[in-house]
Amino acid sequence: MLLKRIIPCLDVDQGRVVKGVRYVDHVDAGDPVEVARMYDEQEADELTFLDITASHEARRIMLDVVARTAETVFMPVCVGGGVRTLQDIRDLLNAGADKVSIMTAAVVDPELVHQAARKIGSANLVVAIDAKRIEDWSGFRARAKEREGTHGDVARCEEGAPGFEVHTHGGRHPTGIDTVAWAGRMAALGAGEILLTSMDRDGTKAGYDLEMVRSTADAVPIPVIASGGGGTPESLAEALDDGPAGGHAQAALAASIFHFKEQTVASVKRRLLDLGIPVRPPAA
Repeated sequence: MLLKRIIPCLDVDQGRVVKGVRYVDHVDAGDPVEVARMYDEQEADELTFLDITASHEARRIMLDVVARTAETVFMPVCVGGGVRTLQDIRDLLNAGADKVSIMTAAVVDPELVHQAARKIGSANLVVAIDAKRIEDWSGFRARAKEREGTHGDVARCEEGAPGFEVHTHGGRHPTGIDTVAWAGRMAALGAGEILLTSMDRDGTKAGYDLEMVRSTADAVPIPVIASGGGGTPESLAEALDDGPAGGHAQAALAASIFHFKEQTVASVKRRLLDLGIPVRPPAA
């Protein structure tokens, strides 16, 4: 049985870990090296490091911060933010990243995903998707029409059913792209995993958007990492549950629950085991 993974996330801005609610009102949560060391000691399965303003500010990720963080820990580290070229990917791997995450650049040029998968292997390539539930269908349809013919169109969700729209540049730009269809296309191009974040749930600790996670996980042949809304061990269990009402995710990413010491990775894992979720047990 494939064990489920628990992944703390470091949202990094100007070299500091921050955490907000729905991508705004960020508060300082510490030095990334120190926070990463804490999660390594707690036996997290993996760590995700995201430079959350790099794409919006059109700058490269801070490689020195990545290097200092990666050399501190023994767990795998996935790094994203401001990744635009194959050279950016090489630089991140050379700085110590085990995996690289692409989001905005994949929408701008989907071929980058295919090229990256060929160069570094799908196992090392994550495509991140920031998504929101569609409320303004007329606006979504207008954006979708504008995008038609750009890098190849993708199937879109139908009005009347729950729909989720891909956003880029740290959640600032709606794209007119259906989330589930986009995840399928990224998998076909060679992505090894999908990191799926609900912008509506981010930082709320109200639980993951199970409908979005489940519909995406069921549509792609690669693992989906659920992100956005994890507030209790029970909410992580819901996202990881493979039953009819679960999220069917292979991994759960969380930040607030861990950064502000409401729970440790070990305490969450112990509760998940009690709930029947197969995770790597923490040390006694």
